Amino acid sequence: MREGPRSGCPINAAVEALGDRWSLIVLRDVIFGGRRHFRELLAGSEEGIASNILSSRLKSLVTGGLLTQEDAGPGRRATYSLTEAGIQTVPLLAALGSWGLRHRPTTPRLAVRARLLEEGGPPLWEDLMDELREAHLGVPRPHPERPRATDLLRAAYERAVAESS
Repeated sequence: MREGPRSGCPINAAVEALGDRWSLIVLRDVIFGGRRHFRELLAGSEEGIASNILSSRLKSLVTGGLLTQEDAGPGRRATYSLTEAGIQTVPLLAALGSWGLRHRPTTPRLAVRARLLEEGGPPLWEDLMDELREAHLGVPRPHPERPRATDLLRAAYERAVAESS
């Protein structure tokens, strides 16, 4: 079994860590959906991830240093938290969402967050990453006076849901 990446190329290294669709979907659901437990990730998956695939991807993301798993005691469910490396995937996910908006069919309800992230650009991404650091790493937000990025994203999503009903 290979211990390191296939080459020293940074793009290859990133693809080896994030290159399958399910890993990115799991990160998306943790970052934008606030899902931190196995059952939440399984039940909340729009794409219908199978439990064995979810289990495999969570293990891979923990091993790869993108998530941590809090040891759950007997009768307790494990909690997954983003690491700094996982938090720093926000710009990557925003870029993927922007590309998807332009080049793939989407629905208004599911495209609204990608559009808001595209319009808000790096300042919004930074605010979101600061919130994630607070929630997952316990690091206080440096600008608590700013509106929460998660509130902006949630409100935009709720408006899109209401408009599509």
